[in-house]
Amino acid sequence: MKKIIYYYQTFTDLSPILIENTPVTHIHLSSIHFGLDNNKPYIHLNDNNPTDTKFNQLWKDMEKAQSLGIKIVLMVGGAGGAYEALFNNFDIYYLLLKEILSNKKMISGIDLDIEEYVELYNVKMLIRQIKSDFPSFTISMAPIQSSLEEDVQGMGGFCYKDLLKSPEGSLIDYFNGQFYSSYTKESYDDCIENGYPSNMIVMGMCGCDDFETKCSEIKKIVSSNEHFGGVFLWEYCLRIDGWASQLKKIMN
Repeated sequence: MKKIIYYYQTFTDLSPILIENTPVTHIHLSSIHFGLDNNKPYIHLNDNNPTDTKFNQLWKDMEKAQSLGIKIVLMVGGAGGAYEALFNNFDIYYLLLKEILSNKKMISGIDLDIEEYVELYNVKMLIRQIKSDFPSFTISMAPIQSSLEEDVQGMGGFCYKDLLKSPEGSLIDYFNGQFYSSYTKESYDDCIENGYPSNMIVMGMCGCDDFETKCSEIKKIVSSNEHFGGVFLWEYCLRIDGWASQLKKIMN
């Protein structure tokens, strides 16, 4: 199944997609961060504890989405960081993350968006730990497109090909590629030619500028590669009407 993913960080009304036969396959709920408040370790969903009452409606919406067949994936990191704190005090911060993943039963995947320097062995350790604690979870990552097109260091300071070829690479389900600078079939083909399985590459757009042109590129891709992984939008609040349904029609 080709993925149609919304990243969801600005918590606006989800009712347009919480419908029967929704074209949306995944919501990547964003974003988890770690830090210290008066020297006390915390886990935050954006700027607040995930258990804060301000998120009561959010979690109800995630339960409804899950009941409609939408897969709920929790994103860790992104532009706000998370991994420096996590790996500097892994036993404490991972326990906070594990508690959220255990208590929020609608979550069935985790998205590791690493945009700060890390050691690759720590990333591998985290992937192994997640799979050990949550064997049925999917694991995705969100590299920029150049990190998939070429074997260069990504924003995390490591080469994704090195990770893919490692034993932990077999535990990664898909890459949400940030194709923000070149949303083209040529860029997608470069990733495939560089050795990434076609069904693991999800092409991400930031907002819906020039949407029809992007749709034309998706048409070219699916006409030549039936195993195309799918699409994502950063983020839900930037969508246009019919974004998901139009892309589903194209990909099917």
